[in-house]
Amino acid sequence: MTRDVARQRLRDQGGGFLRLVAHTDPVALVGITLSITLSVALDLSDAASGVESLLAGLMGITISLLVDSLARAERRFHLRTLLDGPPWLVRSTTELAGAMRAAAEQHAGTRVAVEAERRYEQFRLEAEQLADGRIIRRGDEDEDLVGATRTCVRRLDALTNVMPRVSGELSWWRSEIGRRYWAANLEALERGVQITRVFVYATLSDELTALVRQQRAAGARVGLLPLGVVSPHLHVNLALWDGSSCWEAHMTAHGEIGENQFSVNRTDVARLTRVFDLCANAATFKD
Repeated sequence: MTRDVARQRLRDQGGGFLRLVAHTDPVALVGITLSITLSVALDLSDAASGVESLLAGLMGITISLLVDSLARAERRFHLRTLLDGPPWLVRSTTELAGAMRAAAEQHAGTRVAVEAERRYEQFRLEAEQLADGRIIRRGDEDEDLVGATRTCVRRLDALTNVMPRVSGELSWWRSEIGRRYWAANLEALERGVQITRVFVYATLSDELTALVRQQRAAGARVGLLPLGVVSPHLHVNLALWDGSSCWEAHMTAHGEIGENQFSVNRTDVARLTRVFDLCANAATFKD
């Protein structure tokens, strides 16, 4: 029993030492090591007396610990600065960090720990996207496209590519998402929002003609652009709201929306504005 207690104490001490080393600044560890080495070298080479060697080592260790203390203070200050934000960020950050640490430590070596790391990495990537002003969602999620249309104030510019595909050229407009989006367009028109839409088409079918007639009758300014008039790199499905935000569809090989991106990033808005302007200038409108 006594031996077990002694072994447990040794393990605790060893773990405490390892934790201390892990949380010590690398510069401080290097400084302490060099200080001890210098003290021993001075003593063995008789370049200094024993007391002088000891004092030199202690001085080096003191400086190293001071550097470590400053580094810790800087990290704490940086953390406090990061947390000096919205109340929900301050409230949830420590809870999030604690939950992830508990998952990694309490379930080490299991699939839970692996999944915790994967989800945290995914969260980090999504947070970086948000920091850049972008929201990326699956192709079947329309909350940004419809939501931005409902809050639009002055103008909505859109570019729609109508190309042959497995599900039909205009299947998106007949889908639930397409119907919600058009309903939001009608609400915007009632508020006085100016809507300009360009359809890029391969074939001017009766169905497309009817859709264009319907949108023009509702008050939208609709243009037609035959395929091949503009460069292929301009074949983008996009929407622009008030010149301050934008939406872009990333298409699959079958012509379906696999992913969509909403952005308030100035670079994205400027790029899609140029794309729309080039297509609109080449399109035919019936004003």
